[in-house]
Amino acid sequence: MIEFISPELAQLVQQFIDYFINLVIEGGYFTVFISMTLESALILIPSEVVMPFAGYMVYLGKLNFVLVGLIASLANLLGSIVAYLIGYYGGRPLIKRYGKYILVREHHVNMTERFFNKYGEVTVLVGRCLPIIRTFISLPAGFGKMNFIKFVIYTFIGSLPWNYALTYAGLALGDNWEIILGYIRYLDIVVVLAIIALIVWLIVRKLRKRNQQQAA
Repeated sequence: MIEFISPELAQLVQQFIDYFINLVIEGGYFTVFISMTLESALILIPSEVVMPFAGYMVYLGKLNFVLVGLIASLANLLGSIVAYLIGYYGGRPLIKRYGKYILVREHHVNMTERFFNKYGEVTVLVGRCLPIIRTFISLPAGFGKMNFIKFVIYTFIGSLPWNYALTYAGLALGDNWEIILGYIRYLDIVVVLAIIALIVWLIVRKLRKRNQQQAA
């Protein structure tokens, strides 16, 4: 995610990385929960750092793999609900007026809203695995008054694979967990391509089914 943000934010992210490592060592699950809550509540905290290092702590035997992924996903849900409510009750004017105070850039919101409007509510599910989109996807869901129960289900389910994948990467790499930071952009690309392939497959499947019905 770091390559998608401004230089000043990138510097803040680097400072966060250095600070976060010490926090996880001391705070464990609580630090993971707070960090991932903030990430989904419109704060650009990189899960690509949080979860692999948590995976490294699993490797050291200090954290439990299942609990780490579950806690992170519940934290994503809590933060996403906050963002959803901001979008639902405050709308775009609130973000435009106060977003700068939490380093939320309007073009990020615009990009996410276009993505949501183009692909519909399912983006809340798949958007959890996309750079930048995953941080802001709850806003357009709130703007559009998406059904809250559906929003909660999609958000939680969509958070699980991303969090467990990054945690497993840190676990598998062990002492070399930081290697993943250099490949994050490629991981994002792979995820995007996989989602595009899934969308294409669903469209083709739907068209085939329609043609079969028409032939019958």
